[in-house]
Amino acid sequence: MSDMSKSDSENLDTTNEEFFADPDPLPGQERFVAPADETPLQAVDSVDENEPATSMWASAWITLRKNPLFIVSAILIIFILLVAIFPQLFTHNNPTYCNLDYSLEKGSGAHPFGFDQQGCDVYSRVIYGARTSVSVGVLTTILVTLLGGLIGAIAGFFGGWVDAVLSRITDIFFAIPLLLGAIVVLQMFKTSSSIWKVILAMTLFGWVQMARITRGSVLEAKNLEFNTASTALGSTPMRNLFRHVIPNALAPVIVMATTSLGTYIVMEATLSFLGIGLPSSVVSWGGDISSAQSLLRVTPSVLFYPSVALALTVLGFIMMGDAVKDALDPKSRTE
Repeated sequence: MSDMSKSDSENLDTTNEEFFADPDPLPGQERFVAPADETPLQAVDSVDENEPATSMWASAWITLRKNPLFIVSAILIIFILLVAIFPQLFTHNNPTYCNLDYSLEKGSGAHPFGFDQQGCDVYSRVIYGARTSVSVGVLTTILVTLLGGLIGAIAGFFGGWVDAVLSRITDIFFAIPLLLGAIVVLQMFKTSSSIWKVILAMTLFGWVQMARITRGSVLEAKNLEFNTASTALGSTPMRNLFRHVIPNALAPVIVMATTSLGTYIVMEATLSFLGIGLPSSVVSWGGDISSAQSLLRVTPSVLFYPSVALALTVLGFIMMGDAVKDALDPKSRTE
């Protein structure tokens, strides 16, 4: 019995080897295995330890420098900021000095854009109007980002009843249109000539969208491993929020703030155009557009120049927002 079992076993092994053996390759199907030293697997798997790690912000900056949209928008914004901060470098005329003898006269060497109906130099008013419009937009954006970002971060990080209360307050303000709410509030301060009334009115109704963006970003960031590790090491919730969570949730906030800046500049111009924003004594693009609307058929250039300045400024910040979004969005960077 044992000899027969041994013979059967040997026959079975021979049969299995013949069954699993590779058939003879047909012509053109010969197999070729490259030597290990000729494969690129070693180069792929190897990591250069001397190469420094690239953070998200460094990677975004590298992407931005190669983006033509960022370069064009940055040059435009730098020029606008230079005009707003140092208007005296571009004109020596007083924008508030008006002489009716020059009413609606065409441009000349010292006054390239001509004069408006009151005899004011249009070029100097366009130059000095950049300071007012850009200041209102920048200050409003800063306040909206701080207020909305703080409310959204607290709501998203602590959750529970804190999130429920802050979310319901956000919903109440979200139901009020920004332009309509600003018009109602500014009606109570029509006699004031300060630009802060416009800034605070837009901040009062403009923080809602920023709060929602920040809340969603914080909800995503607080569940990452670094927050759990920091909590395990004994870090307090407030320290985690301001030291770890908020810095890692800033990307969408920065994109939103950059894009919203142009929106607030347009909003200030709209309020001034309606006559409830900045008074006529303050030089602004919106006020000049409002004053020149009746001269569209007579002298359209008076309306054209401040409108172009406003459009280019808003376009620059919107283009910058798009470029920053592409740089900070991981999907866009991968593509």
